[in-house]
Amino acid sequence: MKKILFSLFILIMPIIVYASDAVSNEAELASGAKSAILIEQSTGQILFEKNSHEKIPPASMTKMMSLLLIMESIDNGKIKLTDKVTVSKNASSMGGSQILLEEGEEMSVDDLLKGVSIASGNDAVVALAEYIGGSEDNFVKMMNNKASKLGLIDTKFMNCHGLDTEGHYSSAYDMAMIARELLNHKDIIKYTSIYETYLRENSDRKIWLVNTNKLVRFKSGVDGLKTGYTKEAGYCLTATMNKENMRVIATVMGEDTIDNRNSEVSSMLDYAYSQYKMKKYISKNKVLKTINNDKTKSKKIEITPMQDINILTKTTDDIKPSYSIKINNIKTNIKKGDKVGYLTIKNNGKVINKVKLTVKQDVKKANIIELYFKYLGDIASGNMTL
Repeated sequence: MKKILFSLFILIMPIIVYASDAVSNEAELASGAKSAILIEQSTGQILFEKNSHEKIPPASMTKMMSLLLIMESIDNGKIKLTDKVTVSKNASSMGGSQILLEEGEEMSVDDLLKGVSIASGNDAVVALAEYIGGSEDNFVKMMNNKASKLGLIDTKFMNCHGLDTEGHYSSAYDMAMIARELLNHKDIIKYTSIYETYLRENSDRKIWLVNTNKLVRFKSGVDGLKTGYTKEAGYCLTATMNKENMRVIATVMGEDTIDNRNSEVSSMLDYAYSQYKMKKYISKNKVLKTINNDKTKSKKIEITPMQDINILTKTTDDIKPSYSIKINNIKTNIKKGDKVGYLTIKNNGKVINKVKLTVKQDVKKANIIELYFKYLGDIASGNMTL
């Protein structure tokens, strides 16, 4: 009966194409939301906000923090996508959105991730939380610790799924910052961009998953990120869109209907691309400085940005940026990706971005034999005299 009701719910859900005219007036944005925010992902620059620090129940947008910890666990090798997770009684008993897990059932991390990202399965996220944290309570502590490390002061998590619980709250600003961090894990988009798929496809418990974020299908460029709804929270959505060399994140909280939620987010996204543009400034492959170091295998240490540097500007603005770099004391053993300094970008004397610097290639300390031959080479080339 549970499976039949779930399938009927999916089948009768209204499918509406969400379109919006380009909005140029900020006052027209997110008029029905209790709070909202629009940011550019790479810089974190705020393009629009409304009561963005108001503390409100985030509903299932909570799962973005859960997904962040899950993706970190995958990327650092703590868990693998192929790992089999045994479903507990606690996970299988979760109400609300679910993928109908049964106690004792085994499901891969990969499939559970689909269940969380596509169908917003409360049972799926609890199963993963218990697998990573040992218990849901411990995982929730990890969530709050991560929020603290990210400098988020409007957030307190009481669970990993977002069902209404006293003392469980966040803000549009914090949700957007969590989304920004989550999107640094590139593989998450492989899940949040799926509109529909199946789990247990070759079994009698086959289940059809349809993305709760309809913009993924009906608005070109949208490839995530997380919806939410409870009676207390209202309709919430954090969506991300990627086009024209720019990724933006829009969050609304406390909307009164799904249609208003989706149309207002759609308008916010359109506003971003009508009012702003991203200009490529410095490639991550550009060597900004070369340092000579006689103690390393390669005498020359090349310094590059840790990422491509783009500058966000109004479509009507013509900026003339400048940059300066600061290098830390260079060690003799450095891996590509290690921070060795900062690049600061200014426009008209105002700092508009700060980017970490790294080395173009791994730097290794030369051993005594290598140092000896380098010494002989310098003598032979005339760079050193006896």
